Amino acid sequence: MQKKKIHLKNSIRSRRWFIHVAGASTVFAFLKSTRLLASIAEEGKLSTELGAADAKAARAARFARKVSSPQWIDGKFRNTLPEKTNFSLVFRKLFLNTNSRPSTPIPTVPRKKSDFDFAPESGCRVTWIGHSTLLVELDGMRFLTDPVWGERASPVSFAGPKRFFSAPLPLSELPKIDAVVLSHDHYDHYCAETIEFLANSQIPFIVPLGVADRLEEHGIHYSRIREFDWWEEVEIGSVKLACVPARHFSGRSLFDRNSTLWCGWAFLGRSKRVYFSGDSAYFPGFKEIGQRFGPFDIAAIESAAYNQAWPDVHIGPEQAMQAFLDVKGKVYLPIHWATFNLSTHSWTEPGERLLVGAQKRGIDIVFPKPGESLEPHAVPSAMKNKWWPDGPWETAEQSPVISSGV
Repeated sequence: MQKKKIHLKNSIRSRRWFIHVAGASTVFAFLKSTRLLASIAEEGKLSTELGAADAKAARAARFARKVSSPQWIDGKFRNTLPEKTNFSLVFRKLFLNTNSRPSTPIPTVPRKKSDFDFAPESGCRVTWIGHSTLLVELDGMRFLTDPVWGERASPVSFAGPKRFFSAPLPLSELPKIDAVVLSHDHYDHYCAETIEFLANSQIPFIVPLGVADRLEEHGIHYSRIREFDWWEEVEIGSVKLACVPARHFSGRSLFDRNSTLWCGWAFLGRSKRVYFSGDSAYFPGFKEIGQRFGPFDIAAIESAAYNQAWPDVHIGPEQAMQAFLDVKGKVYLPIHWATFNLSTHSWTEPGERLLVGAQKRGIDIVFPKPGESLEPHAVPSAMKNKWWPDGPWETAEQSPVISSGV
């Protein structure tokens, strides 16, 4: 009996000792993990503060570059030529255009990621997604210009110019992109919905001065953005991108006009070159672009949204063809047309006027359907014909659009 009592006392002492030690260990582990969590939180806070400081420093450096640009004059960016507008001319046609949108579906060529698995044989291929959105493939690199997949070119989702067709290449089917290249920040070139989708990737952005601030607002980390002034260049792989002048304007509200720069881009590969005009009225800069970087195997030039009221903002078809000759283009690819109704002309008019003018001038012009790809050395004959329906339109003689000062 005595032995049992002693054994019981020892057992109780052992359990107390175990509970004591286990409790101490638990408390120690808890305190250690708490300190660790506090340390991690402190490091995270420090990292966040350092990140915010870096972002602030990057914005300050960008602002300093912006205001030191030769194009920055009296608190905003300026064109090299003055701008003349006469909006009274708009109202004359505003309610008379009966062919402002397609009455039947536009023919498109649906595309998917696997379509771009193999590099183009020529080393150069351009796919027209619609409006000014191009997939430019050059020397094994892929560039996406002015990506707009949104339904409307507008600050709101319920009003504003609506697309004529859905993008033939879904965003989810984009192949690997080496850089997104923007010409300016207007809604039909800078789509917040599309930018926010691309924010989930690690794709770098190549943009004109001032646009980085917009991109940061839509979720693009500042380290992914590079800004450029006119005539500045950057190399991505074996392709050199040159930021080239344009005659246009910028802004996304009534209060920020010309706070960011606008431009075109020259894509300069080892043996092939592509010119992307962005938006521009006619100006002498086209000739200088041709002298510096031409000839271009493909010249993608804005060809619509023109109006006699704003000839110094958007180029008309006839001067667009002159711009093509100025930059020393070989194949003319019309862009900025047949996607949104942004003016008072018939939606088919740009194509009709380009067909007439190109035939007169001996210009090699193509009209790909949305989604079609073009290689400069092998242009299908069908791509040189119209795909749009007949409809009313005005000739160059009936409605001339001529930029001033040239």
